Amino acid sequence: MKILHCADLHLDAPLQGYEELKEKVLTIPGKLLDICRQENCELVLIAGDVFHGPYTKQSFRILFRALAEMAVPVCITPGNHDFVAPDSPYMTEIWPENVHIFKNTQIEKYTLPGITVWGAGYTSMDCPGLLEGFTADGDGLQIGLLHADITPRAPCCPITKKQIERSGLSYLALGHIHKGEIFTAGDTLCAYPGCAYGRHFGENGEKGVLIYDTEEKSHRFIPLGLPAFYEYTAPVVTTAADAISRCLPAAGDGNYYRITLTGHCEMPDLPALREAFSHFPNLTLKDQTQPPLDIWKDLGSDSFAGEYFSLLKDSMDTTPEDRHLCLLAAKLSRQILDGEEVILP
Repeated sequence: MKILHCADLHLDAPLQGYEELKEKVLTIPGKLLDICRQENCELVLIAGDVFHGPYTKQSFRILFRALAEMAVPVCITPGNHDFVAPDSPYMTEIWPENVHIFKNTQIEKYTLPGITVWGAGYTSMDCPGLLEGFTADGDGLQIGLLHADITPRAPCCPITKKQIERSGLSYLALGHIHKGEIFTAGDTLCAYPGCAYGRHFGENGEKGVLIYDTEEKSHRFIPLGLPAFYEYTAPVVTTAADAISRCLPAAGDGNYYRITLTGHCEMPDLPALREAFSHFPNLTLKDQTQPPLDIWKDLGSDSFAGEYFSLLKDSMDTTPEDRHLCLLAAKLSRQILDGEEVILP
């Protein structure tokens, strides 16, 4: 049996500064439907924060249609952003018949043939640790679905590995932590799929969902294909353009890149560099470079450094490749002698 496990969709997030992402976020429910069909999933688990907060009718209609067309059981546990409240969609909207929502702060069970799903939902922004004293009972596969934090003393449903070990769960589907993680606690396999998309540079990298195979007890990550955030520090060794190129893929794309130039060089012409890399429309460049090094200042001195740099200088008058390597060696050597931190290219 295959289970689609996702979390933290954050539909209707404000996305300040990245408003162009809003249209793409509305494609997430359709992408989940496609994955569910392609992978022949028999159960879908959504571990909280389906909505970021106040929701729109448009996003709910899109979500409703996708969940209904999945035509398999879907379990949802509300999280800290979309907690159960009188004006929340969990109370004001009619959901598809195949959707079960855990609306209480006491863990309850939802029974399917051969499977029991245990879950609970938030009724406020914070939530006590729901696994305290919990033990699953019954036959078949025992699955937990929680929007929870493995960090001790967290305000949002703190849980511990000891509690998980005692839970009797076969699989614990988690949400809330936006970075994907898979781990075990006793006999329980646990997973955070991470958020469905990055909202800023604090949520770097490719985002997506997990497919859990209950027979093989294995996970497979499937990206959702929304623009992702990537942040790099790029030491300038030869040219600023070369340093930037080392961080970017060969072909342009719509991902968000923030590259900070460092090292010693002539002041980079950022407008010209942005023009040169215009095939990356969401590229941000920051300049933290320092003035060029006086690499050869020891030339002619009666010292080991003077002799060393003289040998490097003489070796540059050979092939272009040798010249590049000797120049690089001289730059790195000068930084070391000047007591600077060296970052290898």
